[in-house]
Amino acid sequence: MSFAPTAGPGRTLPQTTLGMLADEGFRLLFPLAALYAAVFPLFWVLAMGFDLPLARSVPPSLWHAHEMLIGAFGAALIGFLTTAAPEWTDTEPLRGRPLWLLATLWGAGRIVGILGWDGLSMAGALADLAWMGALLAYLLRLSWAKRTDRLLTFAFWLGLLIACTATTRAFFVTGDSAAAQTWIHLAGFAFLGLLGLALARITVPVTNLVLDPSENSSPFRPHPGRLNLAPGLVLIAMIGQAAGLSPAVNGYLLLAAGAAFMDRVAEAFIGREAMRTEILLLAGASALAGAGLMMTGAAALGAPWGQVTGLHAAFMGGLGLGVYAVFCIAGLMHTNRPLGLPWPARLGALALALSVALRLAPDLGFDMPGPLHAGASLLWALGYLTWLAVFWPYVSKASVPAPMMEAPQMAGPSEHVHHVAAAE
Repeated sequence: MSFAPTAGPGRTLPQTTLGMLADEGFRLLFPLAALYAAVFPLFWVLAMGFDLPLARSVPPSLWHAHEMLIGAFGAALIGFLTTAAPEWTDTEPLRGRPLWLLATLWGAGRIVGILGWDGLSMAGALADLAWMGALLAYLLRLSWAKRTDRLLTFAFWLGLLIACTATTRAFFVTGDSAAAQTWIHLAGFAFLGLLGLALARITVPVTNLVLDPSENSSPFRPHPGRLNLAPGLVLIAMIGQAAGLSPAVNGYLLLAAGAAFMDRVAEAFIGREAMRTEILLLAGASALAGAGLMMTGAAALGAPWGQVTGLHAAFMGGLGLGVYAVFCIAGLMHTNRPLGLPWPARLGALALALSVALRLAPDLGFDMPGPLHAGASLLWALGYLTWLAVFWPYVSKASVPAPMMEAPQMAGPSEHVHHVAAAE
């Protein structure tokens, strides 16, 4: 398979829905990710409630975590990187057959994963590792061709994700559930590292566009040393977990990583414009990721809740809301639309936040009536299906795409922002 970007300035845009979906990574993979993120939790609740035949060699909670991370968020990662990387390297994006092949590999893993079939587990694992490896090769090839290091941090974290996923699947095969749990959690932390990188490259230019829609100035310029602080501390926490350090040490490392994500929330304090939905979504993703990591660390130090409570806040809340924010911002800017979310998309974000609150409530001592897990799954599905309903006409129909916003360099007050983001 060749990942060479296709040339063609001034080309004619596809006129069919399938052609348009394969015209850029976000158009194909974001809807797939949203659909799977909505459907899989509902299916899993149904399967567990009616005792449908699922894999018996892997604990259901671990398989559920694997499919949400590698399945739903994995498709979002493919769509994001195949859209952003060409913008950051000034190359043509992947189109057509390479995108369909990546989607097919991802889909093969999901066909196996949605039922957790033991007999085809190895095939599903190979399919997932294949699309991850192809994505890594694409990033490295672009980096080499353009002689740039702008993609190397993403390539590094993607490599970590591949290692965590491969190790998790190996322990699935051997039946070592405790080790598999550790490594699926590490895969979730790898996604948090990728989230931290993405937020660092999106938040600054989006904030500048909110503050100055004319793009004649860049009034918001955070200290560059803060941009990679959260991913760096997440990496240290991952090393501690993998090395088997004591619960107390790992707890403090997670507290530090969570604090770094909370530090990013301060970037939302930009006056009354802080109430813009785009700013709230980006800040909310950092806040939930940070709170979740700090809760996980506090649990290791003796707090009266389990570590899984903090992990749900970080993965379901931080990653879930962060992915939704990227879906919305890219869905607007890459279809040549200005910022400003339609009200149904805002309600979708609210549904996601409520689903996280409902999932955490019983763990935190709030005794609420009703099937809370089912309610949380329904609200979660409603959030992502709402995004799909609102943005499907945008991504499936021809439009002139706006470039991803290019972040201003730190030197030079006259530099301005373009359309969706890459802060360095």
